[in-house]
Amino acid sequence: MYGWRRFLMRAFGAKIGKGVILRPTMHTQFPWEVTIGDYSWIGDEVVLYSLGAIKIGNNVVISQRSYLCTGTHDYLKDNFEILRQEIVVEDECWLATDVYVGPGVTIGKGTVVGARASVFKSLPGNKICTGSPARAVRDRIPGGESAE
Repeated sequence: MYGWRRFLMRAFGAKIGKGVILRPTMHTQFPWEVTIGDYSWIGDEVVLYSLGAIKIGNNVVISQRSYLCTGTHDYLKDNFEILRQEIVVEDECWLATDVYVGPGVTIGKGTVVGARASVFKSLPGNKICTGSPARAVRDRIPGGESAE
């Protein structure tokens, strides 16, 4: 049913690349704010809270229960006005299970974000990042030696 899900997302304005896998329980508020590149994978129970644009590159994995949130509130205003800030996940990234990505964040090409990390500031490319708040703990060298 991946083809059907891609069709539905496109029908509601999402820009979905070829070979994208959208698991059955992923969710988005405003599909027209979502762009997903070729051969990317959006896991079960992922929320793309797309009050603003969410741009996901090619060959990206967003693992189960992750939450990408483009909306926040201006706490300096009496009415807590809603703010919308784009999230960009560049090519060849992996967000492991239960990762939170906040408004205005860019995750650089080739970066891996470890399970249950919270990303409040942009992360550079080709890093392994963990923690809350997420921080780079080492370089990721694609094609290099495995951590095992």
